[in-house]
Amino acid sequence: MQRILSTELATQEPGCEVTIAGWIHRRRLLKSVAFLIVRDTAGFSQVVVTEPAARERLEQLTEESVVEVTAVVTANEQAPYGVELTSPSFRELSRVAVPLPFEMHRPALSAGLSAQLDHAALALRHPSRAASLRVAAAATKGFREALEAQRFVEIHTPKIVGSATESGANVFKIDYFGRPGYLAQSPQFYKQLMVGVFERVYEVGPVFRAEPSDTARHLAQYTSLDAEMGFITDHRDVMAALTRTIKGMLGEIGTLETEIRDEIPAVHFSEALRIAGAPADEPDLAPAHERALGEWALREHGSEFLFVTGYPMRKRPFYTHPDPADPTWSNGFDLLFRGLEIVTGGQRLHRYEDYVAALTRQGEPLEPYAGYLDGFRYGMPPHGGWAIGLERFVARLTGIGNVRETTAFPRDLNRIAP
Repeated sequence: MQRILSTELATQEPGCEVTIAGWIHRRRLLKSVAFLIVRDTAGFSQVVVTEPAARERLEQLTEESVVEVTAVVTANEQAPYGVELTSPSFRELSRVAVPLPFEMHRPALSAGLSAQLDHAALALRHPSRAASLRVAAAATKGFREALEAQRFVEIHTPKIVGSATESGANVFKIDYFGRPGYLAQSPQFYKQLMVGVFERVYEVGPVFRAEPSDTARHLAQYTSLDAEMGFITDHRDVMAALTRTIKGMLGEIGTLETEIRDEIPAVHFSEALRIAGAPADEPDLAPAHERALGEWALREHGSEFLFVTGYPMRKRPFYTHPDPADPTWSNGFDLLFRGLEIVTGGQRLHRYEDYVAALTRQGEPLEPYAGYLDGFRYGMPPHGGWAIGLERFVARLTGIGNVRETTAFPRDLNRIAP
């Protein structure tokens, strides 16, 4: 099939014959003329039908059927890309013989989100749904390229692990050849160990959280953009690398009016509580606090991004490095974007004896962590990193209200299909 895409039509000479192929997006059958809109991965092509035989063929075709059209390129400023196709012949490649669950030719899908998810194979074809997936793809590409430019090496870590070490209540248990296994909550332990190999590493991959949260911002499986870097002074080096990375991601996406400064404003957790009007002994930021901080950052600094640093150690994982000046606070941070936490990161412990002490304080046995702790027995540099939730980032960036609309086949508290 010598086929061209819709976006290539404008480069064709008027009068030449071309072949396009795609899905029937819309048919308009008027008295003296008929129009066919064909959708492909790049956009739309308009086909004009005046010949009786071609019209009769068109009337037999159904929306979302797949067709190949051979026709003549004709200039028309009103058509997509300034070109329409005339004198067409059709070849049906795949017929839709059942009623569509919702209309696909409307600018926006009228079906509710549940119906769209039930019929994801169809709904995702709609340009409005496909657009967020393209943003996610561009963000991921920008993430990779920005980190490669900073000497990071891509790694791939196991998604099946032998112990529920990070948070046993929030993991999915599986039968692994007759013994217990778990779906990994994050690549955290592995990416830290790989700092001992490559110094700077990153990973793009799925993570699994068995949290019974049925909200617009939670998924049971999501894509995590992780990075870890060695030979740092403290968490501020990590924040600087993250800022450069987010800048690269936004640059790759390119179509959305969002800017990031070379240095994102930052406030300590204790100050963040005061700004948000929260009690001084609050251990974490609630969604309402995050929204208040987002409004403050935009008002006071003209920034849609805000770092909150120094979270209480009691709310951070055991591997978090405490603030040397006051160990009740951590060298950890969150990055808020438009009033929503999209990144968690910080400096990690890097000495074996510090890990033993941290786990002992929490009453945790050392045995489940043996493989992890081995890396610190043999020498690890000061290091830190972060994790970005891709779906949550894309939802905030595009103004989509529910993270389920930013991934192709979401998994949540109630949905495990399609």
